[in-house]
Amino acid sequence: MKSKVLLITPPFTQLNTPYPATPYLKGYLNTQHISSFQLDLGLDVILTIFSSKGLKQIFKIDPEILSNASENSQRIYALRHEYINLIDDLILFLQGSNDMLAHRICSDWFLPRASRFDQLEDLEWNFGNMGIRDKARHLTTLLLEDISDFIVECIDPHFGFSRYAERLSSSALIFDNIYNALLTDESLIVQFQLAILEDYLNREKPDMIALSIPFPGNLFSALKCGQYIKKYHPHITVCFGGGYANTELRSLCDPRIFEFVDYITLDDGEIPLLNLIEYLEGERPREQLKRTFACIEKQVRYLNGSQSKDISFRDPICPDYTDLAAHRYLSVIEISNPMHRLWSDGFWNKLTMAHGCYWGRCAFCDTSLDYISRFEPATAKLLCNKMEIIIDVTGHTGFHFVDEAAPPALMIALSKEILKRNLNVTWWANIRFESSFTADVCQLLKKSGCIAVSGGLEVASDRILSLINKGVSVEKVAKVCKNFTDAGILTHAYLMYGFPTQTVQETINSLEVVKQLFENQIVHSGFWHQFALTAHSPVGKNPDRFNVKIKDAGPHPFANNDLEHSDPTGAPHYKFSDGLKKSLYNYMHDVGFDLPLQRWFDFKIPSPQISYDFIYQSLQEPAHQVPLPNSKLVWLENIPELRFYDKKKKGKNTQMGELTFYMKQGTAQLKMKATLAIWIKELLQRCSVKHFTQPTFNQTRDSFKENNLGDFNVFWQSYNGQELHQFGLLNI
Repeated sequence: MKSKVLLITPPFTQLNTPYPATPYLKGYLNTQHISSFQLDLGLDVILTIFSSKGLKQIFKIDPEILSNASENSQRIYALRHEYINLIDDLILFLQGSNDMLAHRICSDWFLPRASRFDQLEDLEWNFGNMGIRDKARHLTTLLLEDISDFIVECIDPHFGFSRYAERLSSSALIFDNIYNALLTDESLIVQFQLAILEDYLNREKPDMIALSIPFPGNLFSALKCGQYIKKYHPHITVCFGGGYANTELRSLCDPRIFEFVDYITLDDGEIPLLNLIEYLEGERPREQLKRTFACIEKQVRYLNGSQSKDISFRDPICPDYTDLAAHRYLSVIEISNPMHRLWSDGFWNKLTMAHGCYWGRCAFCDTSLDYISRFEPATAKLLCNKMEIIIDVTGHTGFHFVDEAAPPALMIALSKEILKRNLNVTWWANIRFESSFTADVCQLLKKSGCIAVSGGLEVASDRILSLINKGVSVEKVAKVCKNFTDAGILTHAYLMYGFPTQTVQETINSLEVVKQLFENQIVHSGFWHQFALTAHSPVGKNPDRFNVKIKDAGPHPFANNDLEHSDPTGAPHYKFSDGLKKSLYNYMHDVGFDLPLQRWFDFKIPSPQISYDFIYQSLQEPAHQVPLPNSKLVWLENIPELRFYDKKKKGKNTQMGELTFYMKQGTAQLKMKATLAIWIKELLQRCSVKHFTQPTFNQTRDSFKENNLGDFNVFWQSYNGQELHQFGLLNI
């Protein structure tokens, strides 16, 4: 094959790390010997805007526009020379190349300040203990946001750091507004985008452009790229794919979008893209494309005659981050929410442990779509192989696993494999708060480099959790959160309000539970979002079952995903948004636990029906539990040294053994009879995480009995047994 593909993530996604779709596609194209180049066009546009050259153009605005601008924008314009003079050095600082500038940034006189700096009093409260470099990054981020405010007001109202024209594209049932906006003159931001695109087209000379559109905030920019290519480079084939198409455009019938794109593919993009290249090179008839929309004789047609199977997630295909220069990304600190900070702070290599969701039953989720319904996990060895390759390419050892919900068994296996290979990596993942995450499992994850997990608590009400089919209870979630936080792993909870039939009382009860989760310090971070009904979820497909009334379900000629609905039996959910978010902000900062919930709302609410110590009582359980018979015993530390000595008592000599444990946190000894000491050392060797496999609890108990060492249950609960557990003998 001779085609060359230019893979593009259109503006805008993240400033600190690339979106993973194009690396996955490039990795697959490599295996097919298809030449490709990938770019994060959003990053290029941001670096163009936030440069001395870019700001000079930004500040060349019509005096009439400026005269009608807010006082804040007029202040920014008046200080334009300060911004232009500093911006190149500040960007280098955010890229990690100018660390010493942090001291000057933190001084009161160095940065020009507009309205974003009005929160500085809160900054001292929120960030008082942070290092000077982190504080400087946050102050610099505020400066960028000030300039962004100026751009939105005076240059381009569609601009945003992680989205562009999102309001146009969100829930766009018809194409009219987007289409009309595409026909207007380009803003300066779009001009930057298209100039950069032209440079890449001239340099790479691609035969095909493949734009991955993950979110509504990427659609308009992608269409602008397509529009430009159709006008100035009509010989280049343009195709779209990605999360937006997969969820929103499954019933597309408006042909006007094909004025800007030639093909739109659905679901996993590797095979549809390969089949499309084969068709363009004359090796495949058009009718045998895979999951592809095209406009044929002015009608939208869905072509899916291909017999090619999708790639297996177990295939040894590694995402390829080549072309995405890690040093160009910006490490920003936007807000004080610790999980949101983790999201935007630092470069994260993105990987997926499994295709789909191993649970796949939640009523609000797109469970009927391939990206959720088809569950196929990778293996721990394959994941570690990929991690090692990606580290060599990017030079970064941080990994964000972007699964819908990472499978616990695979997380355990991955942690063992990481420790076995002595990989010094840092990672975090999205999970379900299920009982598989015991205290010992969390310790293993922490040891392997896991620093954070995020998961859906959703609604802190057992009735609603059951209706959602979440498969957990509030009490179980609380225990799992405690296991993570006890292990030193940051825990973030996604919280939902407004699920169908949720009452005012249940919303207030949920808030009381959330308060207690923070009060008991078993959740570090959280985020409330209002329930959104999608066409591909169980609620969307069976609204009567959930007592929901859908308004104008469609189908519509363009996007069909978010459904407007009413909840006749539920609360007026919109009223609770501000109070829920305000209370959560305070709870995350350990403030407001003694205040009545009424304080957060400007309308009358009922008192919670949850006991004030509900979560505390949920966490009370026996300190020691007997492991399951087939659970594995895993040893995480070095093998102890064994010294023998004699102990004389009443004229009788007993051979004793002293085990010395050299651990990172210190040194400890255990003394016991020699026969038991020998058995323990041999056990720890067999249980070492460096081994291919470890013995089960039952096998260990049988070995204890075979060596005539007494009652194993007594030993397991004895001082020595408990100390071994504290030192790092885990039951997994």
